[in-house]
Amino acid sequence: MIRLFMLIGGLLASSPSFADTLNGADTAWILTSTALVLFMTIPGLALFYGGLVRSRNVLSVLMQCFSITCVVSIVWLVAGYSLAFSDGGAMNAWIGGLGNVMLAGIAEDTVSGTIPESAFALFQMTFAIITPALIVGGFAERIRFSAMMIFSVAWLLLVYVPICHWVWGGGWLSDLGVMDFAGGIVVHITAGVAALVAAIVLGNRRGFPQQAMPPHNMTLTITGAGMLWVGWFGFNGGSALAANGDAAMAMLSTHVAAAAGAFTWMCAEWVRYGKPSALGAVTGMVAGLGTITPASGFVGPGGALIIGLSAGLVCFMATNFIKRTLHIDDSLDVFPVHGVGGILGTLLTAIFASNALGVFSGQQDINIASQLSTQAIGVVVAVVYTAVITFGILKLTDRLVGNRVEADQEQEGLDLVSHNERGYDL
Repeated sequence: MIRLFMLIGGLLASSPSFADTLNGADTAWILTSTALVLFMTIPGLALFYGGLVRSRNVLSVLMQCFSITCVVSIVWLVAGYSLAFSDGGAMNAWIGGLGNVMLAGIAEDTVSGTIPESAFALFQMTFAIITPALIVGGFAERIRFSAMMIFSVAWLLLVYVPICHWVWGGGWLSDLGVMDFAGGIVVHITAGVAALVAAIVLGNRRGFPQQAMPPHNMTLTITGAGMLWVGWFGFNGGSALAANGDAAMAMLSTHVAAAAGAFTWMCAEWVRYGKPSALGAVTGMVAGLGTITPASGFVGPGGALIIGLSAGLVCFMATNFIKRTLHIDDSLDVFPVHGVGGILGTLLTAIFASNALGVFSGQQDINIASQLSTQAIGVVVAVVYTAVITFGILKLTDRLVGNRVEADQEQEGLDLVSHNERGYDL
């Protein structure tokens, strides 16, 4: 009997199987990271944005983040994942194929690298969820709920999915050598540019910029910001797709950049306005997080510090320029924080990923000038493509249902107008 068990064990050990390729530690880490990234959208981003708007619109922002989570999950299941990550054959440089529609071909024993493909598809789903949710900040307090839903679905399929495939799915930007560890191009540049275009197309809120529109509940915003900070460990650390040194370094770099971004923004406000604000601190934190995202798994802590300090200062200046000079009502500063941060981080990746910078070195043996040129191509392509397609989608939704609520509805607030409910009933 003992010999029989030994024989069976030897046969199992020598034959290829699911257990031979799947790594339990990697799987556990990606499952955890998936939960953390979803936690970033609901409740993290929802609370962060909800506290920033006026009280009559808080429920509408929460509802938009929640509903985007639902509809994007369905679209990702039906076609999004397949178009982003499956083989597109002759068209693979531009778009994936239909081999995984409805996640066909993905079973319990299907593996992607060292993790179940189901875990990989779910992890990527959470990225697809948070990206259009970020755009909510660009048109907050004035968009029709129906227009927002149509826009989110169309934008996911026409903007996010193609660029995701170009960078992460084996498309042409990947072949070119563009480095984007966790979504500087795929998430932050696309969301930031889309929010800027949406703010311009829909126009400013009534009273902007003459009327002050301060956040109605900074407690909600700071609570959401804390959730974003913690969740970002899964966002960047999970993008290593393994429980290894890359994941650990990504988490360390993420934390350093967030702290540096918050501190720099706070100091910039202190110098310019005489007092540091809680709003500035949490906005600087998000700027640091968004800017380190493309570089997180490539750079070291020294480089992450410089990236975070740069993010706090550059994004602070961009926010003031967009609102105070150009008078563009990107309501919750999506473009100057995420868009500018994504651009800055993508370009700085080419510098601080290099292993030839002493204490500021990263992990890559690259030519900085050549890589910087490659990164710039990725940035320009993402900005132009996103801007053009987003503009077209918004014009379409305006023809279909009308993008903007009426003036009296905007004054009444979207909580009652769109949902017949109040965020507060005191």
